[in-house]
Amino acid sequence: MAKQKEVKKIVLAYSGGLDTSIILKWLKNEYGCKVIAFSADLGQGDELDAVRDKAIATGADKVYIDDLKEEFVKDFVFPMFRANAIYEGHYLLGTSIARPLIAKRQMEIAKKEKADAVSHGATGKGNDQVRFELAYYHFDPSITVVAPWREWNLGSRQALVNYAKKNGIPIPVTKKRPWSSDRNILHISFEGGILEDTWAEPPEDMYVLTNAPEKAPNKPQYVEIEFKNGNAVAVDGKRMTPARLLAHLNFLGGEHGIGRVDLLENRSVGMKSRGVYETPGGTILREAHSAVEQITMDREVMRIRDSLIPEYAKLVYSGYWFAPERELLQTLIDDSQKCVNGVARVKLYKGLCRTVGRKSDTNSLFNLDFATFEQDQVFNQADAEGFIMINALRLKIRSLMQGKK
Repeated sequence: MAKQKEVKKIVLAYSGGLDTSIILKWLKNEYGCKVIAFSADLGQGDELDAVRDKAIATGADKVYIDDLKEEFVKDFVFPMFRANAIYEGHYLLGTSIARPLIAKRQMEIAKKEKADAVSHGATGKGNDQVRFELAYYHFDPSITVVAPWREWNLGSRQALVNYAKKNGIPIPVTKKRPWSSDRNILHISFEGGILEDTWAEPPEDMYVLTNAPEKAPNKPQYVEIEFKNGNAVAVDGKRMTPARLLAHLNFLGGEHGIGRVDLLENRSVGMKSRGVYETPGGTILREAHSAVEQITMDREVMRIRDSLIPEYAKLVYSGYWFAPERELLQTLIDDSQKCVNGVARVKLYKGLCRTVGRKSDTNSLFNLDFATFEQDQVFNQADAEGFIMINALRLKIRSLMQGKK
């Protein structure tokens, strides 16, 4: 194996799972340098409980475990949700949006520790390698990136298992749960293993955050979510910090089986891959945000913003969070959100989240005098004829010309 270059100290994005545990040991064995393990607490719950001890036992010279939940939701999740971003019509980008923050903090640690390299556990087939490394180079164009999956000869899951056994590393992936997962406060994702059969329904015991919709409560629950400048600030009248609010919505959505997605998506590197996701709170949040926009946002502003959603989502998915084009779109989107102030009422029931009411005391564009089906004094219905005739003119001309041909 040819090393990229000699390095003295590496900061590794470390989760404690199979891949990064092996990578930690592999970096020590192959590069013979100091390795600092960094884990970002983005809401994984008890998954982080044993990370520090496991990293030290596997050979880490130092361990960072940083609580980034509030920063994650406030500065990454909420801006993305102001854009109503969704990838290929289904995916709420839970893994994609976490990578730039992990990379940002990783690079801060590298600077603090005077490390000359960083490393990650993303495979050469996946999207995460791109997301991590584009962010790394944004913060330090001269940083050395060690990507073990692109260097080593451990080319299969079984090879990893064998390496782990040889080096005394516990194996979290078992025959009973043959898939990999990634979790944060926005979602949990599953891929690989039995999910590679695109015809097979995911087993019910795979899901972590949500009840099965058919086993969810038989009584619907109504939830009111308040927004200010496009950001959720309160649930049922109770104001909360961004991370606490999203965690609360996760609980409510999980109880009612909301937010399950089974998607065969197009990866950045060109192949299709199956991902199964649970995003209970995010699903509620997007529905409620859209509801408040309906009553507060100008039609043409909404049309232009909506036309940008696929581009914005693709930028997030592909790792361009710190790119100027994403920042440009964010500026436009955030300007459109200045009027998005109000409350949405949603109904949670058996896997569905549905808007049943919306209001805004300060920015409502709904005027009953104009919209009513009853008799009014402000709208001359005869004016519609001229409107129709003007808009029909190009269609009439096209038909006449085709008739001549």
